[in-house]
Amino acid sequence: MSDFAAITEELTRRLKRAAPGLRVIREGPEGIELMSDWVHPRKPGEAVWFGGVRLGKAYVSYHLMPVYSHPALAAKISPALKKRMQGKSCFNFKAADQALFDELEALTREGAALYAKT
Repeated sequence: MSDFAAITEELTRRLKRAAPGLRVIREGPEGIELMSDWVHPRKPGEAVWFGGVRLGKAYVSYHLMPVYSHPALAAKISPALKKRMQGKSCFNFKAADQALFDELEALTREGAALYAKT
C-alpha cells in the first residue's frame, strides 16, 4: 500500500468518526464525500456538501467546508495546518502528520456540530 493510500484510509476513518451523523455519498479506495442535512442558503431544497477526502497523484486532499462557511472555526486553524491549506477549505498532505490529523479531526467534529445546529 502506498503512503498516499494509507493517508487516505486514515483521513477517511477520522472524517467518518468526527462527523458520524452525515450522509456518505461516495466512498472507496480513492476517498469519501459527505453531505450534511444543512439546507443550502442559496439553493433551497439542496443540502450542503460537508467535505471529503480525495486521493490524488501528488497528495491527499482533505476538504472541510465548515472552515469556509464559519469564519470563527477557520480562525482556530494553527499556523502549521494553515501551511497545508489550498484555497479556502482544502488541506493537502504528502506525508502523514498525526498532530495535524488530530487537529483536523477536532475541527471536523466542531464543524459537524455547527452544521447540525444550523
